[in-house]
Amino acid sequence: MSRTRYALIGTGSRAQMYLEALAGAHADVAELVAVADTNPGRIEWSLDRHPALGDLRRFEPSELASIIRELDIDRVIITSPDSTHADLIVSAADSGADVVVEKPLTTTDDGVRRITEAVERSGRAVTLTFNYRYSPRNSALKQVIASGEIGEVTSIHFEWVLDTGHGADYFRRWHRDKSQSGGLLIHKSSHHFDLVNWWIDDVPTRVFASGGLRFYGAANARGRGMGPRPERGTTDSPLRDRFSLDLRTDSVWRGLYLDQEHLDGYLRDRDVFDDGITIEDNLSLIVDYSRGSTMSYSLNAHSPWEGYTVAVNGTRGRAELTVVERGSVLVDEDGRTVVDPSARPDLITDDLARPVSERLVVQQHFSTAREVPIPDSGGGHGGGDALLLRDVFVGEDDDPLGRTADWTDGVRSMVVGLAGNRSLETGQAVRVTDLDLGDAHEALVRR
Repeated sequence: MSRTRYALIGTGSRAQMYLEALAGAHADVAELVAVADTNPGRIEWSLDRHPALGDLRRFEPSELASIIRELDIDRVIITSPDSTHADLIVSAADSGADVVVEKPLTTTDDGVRRITEAVERSGRAVTLTFNYRYSPRNSALKQVIASGEIGEVTSIHFEWVLDTGHGADYFRRWHRDKSQSGGLLIHKSSHHFDLVNWWIDDVPTRVFASGGLRFYGAANARGRGMGPRPERGTTDSPLRDRFSLDLRTDSVWRGLYLDQEHLDGYLRDRDVFDDGITIEDNLSLIVDYSRGSTMSYSLNAHSPWEGYTVAVNGTRGRAELTVVERGSVLVDEDGRTVVDPSARPDLITDDLARPVSERLVVQQHFSTAREVPIPDSGGGHGGGDALLLRDVFVGEDDDPLGRTADWTDGVRSMVVGLAGNRSLETGQAVRVTDLDLGDAHEALVRR
């Protein structure tokens, strides 16, 4: 049986799970032929970890179209920064290849228009990797809503908190620049907006947003009386603190970024309290949906613990999902952040330290509550990554939950962020139909 031929663009941290899958679990059906990155050192470090991939063709991202034709590439995996997605998707589709792309689909109205035109022009498939759909706890909530047990959905409350390990990281790296990431409403929250669209099988119509940079950044640091700080975390300076990320403490960080920064100048460990941060760290939204329900959504990027709570109200009852993905962020004896306290049980002295947990409770009107069992899972994104990779490389089984996502799902998820960003700028509610999406508006009603 012939294998599907792949090219991969972007060999940073998110690419590693695809490289591992191509070298191991799915090597029987998928062959990586070529790889690109703007930093050649990152390519070499990544490929050295996976010798089973063999000697691959290296190329510049700008050469994608010619590489697809020359090497008969069937599919392109895109794990490069968000602002590059549109150009690469258009180039791949117009050159005859299907696309697998990390969320978000793109970062701008223009990107949505161009991708839509390329897909319609070429007929190529674009798969979005929304791995949270595959997490058993999120699938369980989807099943509850789809079963009709809580009736027609009337409202959703969704709160997501990022801790001072994960949340702070967005303010150290390229995501801190809104022109590169679209801000957290595009980069991070597209996960969450997709979940809601999928859970309730509906599409957003209007967004009102409020928020700002209230914790990170130089102005906030000065306002709280914080003194001088080092420009980066990888330093022996006595000024470093628990928000300083030392790339020397992790072999992957060192290999992907610290050892390669001399090639392109990219710093992965910028200070979260310096100037130049243009994204928000606190966000609240009201989102209306086409069938009449409304969501209240909030995102906080400096919480002491990480996880989310979702409450879905319906005409027959209510479903509540509560997830603690990480109970705390601790500091070791050297003052360095430990984002996985389970790896350092010696640091946990408080019996009230919050464990990792997940709980789904459903209650109908005039009835007692019941807890819905959630299958045991492991791995990235609540157990979703492994299932997603099987869908990507092997193909979708007959899935009544419809977890595989395409470019239209990508549009539906990111229009909330696009409208939210415009609402932040104008102070007004923004209708999705007011966005300049061209033919992509059809994707918002195509069911």
